[in-house]
Amino acid sequence: MTEDRHLVAAPTPPADPPGPQEATRADLRQVMAHFATGVTVLTVGGEHATGMTANAFSSVSLDPPLVLCCVVRTARLHDAILHTGSFGVSVLGAEQEGVARYFADKKRPSGPVQFDQVDWFAGANTGAPLVTDSLAWIECSLREVFDGGDHSIFVGSVLDAGYRPGHALLFFGSGFHQITPPALSA
Repeated sequence: MTEDRHLVAAPTPPADPPGPQEATRADLRQVMAHFATGVTVLTVGGEHATGMTANAFSSVSLDPPLVLCCVVRTARLHDAILHTGSFGVSVLGAEQEGVARYFADKKRPSGPVQFDQVDWFAGANTGAPLVTDSLAWIECSLREVFDGGDHSIFVGSVLDAGYRPGHALLFFGSGFHQITPPALSA
């Protein structure tokens, strides 16, 4: 008895799918421009006094009260937070776009004299300059530091905080915008 055998070619395996690719810096910048954030000024007082505009800020925990901010390692504020072990956060209101632009300007003076251009008060616990008439403010002691690529992620234990009613300053689409909230409850 003879068997008819047909030779069938084995299927060709599919080409290896491309591996995961990392987004470029430009890709991430474009995507993050579509994420609306509040605008803050982060500060440190004392002999290391400095400040900077930041939108990489978030609450972490209510119990215990923790917040985080991300600061590029090359910023003056980065080492100041490490030296003092504390920082302040001023959440800016809609009318404070000029303050946001001032603390984003790398040409502003360094040290305590940079605060001569804005109204501020010293935080009772840390001495960090807090922007007068900001929507909210927080004073923190540095709890933990995590590696975040070219940034450090600073987690702060909230020592004190306050707020006032008002309109928010937002950053969206690479520009500043204002938002009026619905009535806030206390």
